[in-house]
Amino acid sequence: MRKLKLIWDFRGPAGQKTAEHHLVHLKEYIEINQLDITVTGVETINDMHSLAYLVVDEAEMKPIRDQLKPHRGLVYS
Repeated sequence: MRKLKLIWDFRGPAGQKTAEHHLVHLKEYIEINQLDITVTGVETINDMHSLAYLVVDEAEMKPIRDQLKPHRGLVYS
């Protein structure tokens, strides 16, 4: 089964802090909905672009995507 990385982009000088804060909410969502998602995180692309992400099975992606509205997604390897 393919894994998909759902991504939320945050830009600007506060992007890193905003991505870290968004990750807190993603983890809360995972816990509240008792999802089996273990791969989450924050990546810093540069000082003006950071992102928060979670990795889901392709079969579970649609309801999560519809509720959380990520900015984009990629196949996770």
